[in-house]
Amino acid sequence: MRLEDFDYNLPEELIAQEPAESRDRSRLLVLHKDTGNIEHRQFPDCLEYFNPGDVLVINTTRVIPARLIGIKEGTGAEVEVVLLQRKDLNTWEALVRPGKKVRPGTAVSFGNGLLKAEALDVTEAGGRVLKFEYEGVFEDILGRLGQMPLPPYIKKELHDKERYQTVYAKTTGSAAAPTAGLHFTPELLETFKDRGIRIAEIILHVGLGTFRPVKSADITEHRMHSEYYEISGESAETINLSKGNGGRVIAVGTTSARTLETVADASGFVKPGKGWTGIFIYPGYTFKAVDVLLTNFHLPKSTLLMLVSALAGRERVLQAYHQAILEKYRFFSFGDAMLII
Repeated sequence: MRLEDFDYNLPEELIAQEPAESRDRSRLLVLHKDTGNIEHRQFPDCLEYFNPGDVLVINTTRVIPARLIGIKEGTGAEVEVVLLQRKDLNTWEALVRPGKKVRPGTAVSFGNGLLKAEALDVTEAGGRVLKFEYEGVFEDILGRLGQMPLPPYIKKELHDKERYQTVYAKTTGSAAAPTAGLHFTPELLETFKDRGIRIAEIILHVGLGTFRPVKSADITEHRMHSEYYEISGESAETINLSKGNGGRVIAVGTTSARTLETVADASGFVKPGKGWTGIFIYPGYTFKAVDVLLTNFHLPKSTLLMLVSALAGRERVLQAYHQAILEKYRFFSFGDAMLII
């Protein structure tokens, strides 16, 4: 299957530049994967499609303010750093722009020397391994100097950092938000529980895979970057109980879907544990655990678009995207939602 098969034309004005006024004020496109039928609803209407005994699986990762603007020592040139993955206490894998000017041995200063970094190595994906020096607690300094690592297609400044966090974010470690979860409010989650829909929490820390484009003309040659996941015994039990009783597993976002498919057996039951996943899901893949997916609209030629195409079929997904464009849905991280059922 070729990369060009997952391309589509998106008018730039449909790329959402800021969150909706209220988290749950987004629109919802419902795609019935067995028939291709499409409905246009509002996000809270998703409750109408779920039944008592279903389980909603949410990713409780929390985004760190991972974007740092520094000065290259010696030249004074500006350097942008996005922290991706912690290697040890003071060492991180990061994206660096412009990367060509930050070779191993290069020193970068942030916040007038409050934080300093030295480039140790170049990664296979073209990032950098940085070792930091500072006095005090790294997380506190990052909270003072760091900005939310918004995707490059968002040009507008985000004034409230919490709008790039889900309301259930707990465990710090992501370089990007699991954006399908941004639509939920605490009140809406309580309504799910009141209607007998269980909620299971998992963790997948979003890393380099989110930023890495697919460059292979044959998508099967693409290799995903590994990301850390955790699923507790309690969450596995909740998911398996629903599955065993005929309930459906509803993954909130592609991060939840990838985690579930990593830990599921052939019957779709999941096992608790923690580790690293580099699972790449594209058409031809048979889902084991996930029955329903609640997600956002994804970039052309992205691994995320390939994942939703694996669940609902490439032609049906692209037709749904075409309808969303005609109806002027808002796309990408701060955009509207899509329910594949």
